[in-house]
Amino acid sequence: MLNIYKKLLRRKIIFGSTVGAAIFFMTIGVIYWGVFNMALEVTNDMSFCISCHEMENNVYQDYLKTSHYKNRTGVRATCPDCHVPKEWEHMVVRKIGATQELLQKILGTINTREKFESHRLEMAESVWQSMESTNSRECRNCHAFDAMETDIQSGRSGLIHQYAQETNKTCINCHKGIAHSLPAETEIYKGGSDADHDYFEQQSFKCHQCHEDMPNSVEEDWGF
Repeated sequence: MLNIYKKLLRRKIIFGSTVGAAIFFMTIGVIYWGVFNMALEVTNDMSFCISCHEMENNVYQDYLKTSHYKNRTGVRATCPDCHVPKEWEHMVVRKIGATQELLQKILGTINTREKFESHRLEMAESVWQSMESTNSRECRNCHAFDAMETDIQSGRSGLIHQYAQETNKTCINCHKGIAHSLPAETEIYKGGSDADHDYFEQQSFKCHQCHEDMPNSVEEDWGF
């Protein structure tokens, strides 16, 4: 009888210890998860992005002059809207990747205006390549081809957006420098390749629709 009691007591202690340990680790997990998500939230704000002088004194000053910062409709896109994915798994990967930026901060890689400008092209190309690899995913959170009415867009925007859709171009192919000053060495695609002209000829577009400095009708308009 005594042995049976000891066995039951031992099992109770073991069970109690197991439950206690489970509750402890669950509590730790919940706290960790809360802190982790809070960290994601805090670092996903423009005030955090410009909290170092490297960003505030350089690219932030570029951004203040753009329509992403101030425009007629009052819709503002901030740093995370363009540079941090909204999907959780992609966001976490981006946050982990950002740790190398902390290393460069410690090393003082771009801690002066001169250093920043010397690295501007390298940094810009890194962002452009990333955007191309995701088909301009962050741009498309606000700007979707299937939501565009290209026939009422101003100037030649509608024409170019229609062409971009039909030729599978992505936003960043044409919209480099949309929120920050372009590096001096940058070559920007502005259309005008043989493939571009072939497309516009097939669609019977007039030359002046792209070449705004030309008159409305010229003899060179595809022989019209």
